[in-house]
Amino acid sequence: MTILVTGSAGHLGEALIRSLGAAREPKKGLDIKPSPFTDHVGSIADRALVKRCMKGVRAVIHAATLHKPHMATHSYSDFLATNVAATLVLLEEAVNAGVEAFTFTSTTSAFGSALTPAAGEPATWVTEDVTPVPRNIYGTSKLAAESLCELFARRHCLPVIILRTSRFFPEADDDGAIRNAYDVRNAQANEFLNRRVDIEDVVSAHLLAAERARELGFGRYVISATTPFAQDDLIALRQDAPAVVHRLFPEARSLFAGRQWRLFPVIDRVYVNHRAVRELGWQPKYDFRHVLDCLGTGTDFRSPLALAVGAKGYHDRVFADGPYPVV
Repeated sequence: MTILVTGSAGHLGEALIRSLGAAREPKKGLDIKPSPFTDHVGSIADRALVKRCMKGVRAVIHAATLHKPHMATHSYSDFLATNVAATLVLLEEAVNAGVEAFTFTSTTSAFGSALTPAAGEPATWVTEDVTPVPRNIYGTSKLAAESLCELFARRHCLPVIILRTSRFFPEADDDGAIRNAYDVRNAQANEFLNRRVDIEDVVSAHLLAAERARELGFGRYVISATTPFAQDDLIALRQDAPAVVHRLFPEARSLFAGRQWRLFPVIDRVYVNHRAVRELGWQPKYDFRHVLDCLGTGTDFRSPLALAVGAKGYHDRVFADGPYPVV
């Protein structure tokens, strides 16, 4: 089946097009920016263009979006136009074209303030059952788009899968304190414990969603690396996270010390992928155990696909204080 990928010039879009091409699956890439992975250049808000792109398409993977880093450079109206109104255009034209599966790339940022426990509380165990508490226009716009997707699944019988992905970007953290205290690879290795996923695993989740959407009808899943933690660890993670990690992975101490790396002193949230594993049949390959194995052999813990896609950034200009402005 031909798959239309929106945002094909972006991190995930390129990874999807690369993977579909390697598998010799028919695909189309749509993005506002030209790229070797973009077949149709234009806006996802352009209904005439979207209608043309939908011809012969049996599945849509909607990865195009304004991201959190755009909040300081784009207005609320821009976020609503791109993340909500344009998603509505895609949904309507998907129905009109008889598309059989629609996968929407959402974000764990949609959980918003629900991710951050109060002082003295255990780390948050983040499953699909956590009620979002919007914190900014990015999360608010993605939640609104999710609601549109669910509406079209319920009212228009469009099979839809929503994937709330955790961090997979390769750029340095937007938090200056993290950037100043940790090497980029060190920080991202730490995140595989609770809030990061490799882009190769993100791609496999999206392709499974496109394959199984008709069977499932509608679903919403957290897509993050498999955490080694259990709910019994949540109190200790807020008090002394390294002690928990060293109990589970005694070798981590020497492997990190060999690179002069450090674990985060506390962990405030743990993303849980159990439902995606159970219902989608997703089998992520990259986790903290993999990170340690790579440190032991002196190899890069990033997947070949992550290395091929590389870093793209989010803006056409360079900012003085960090990879992008923070609001």
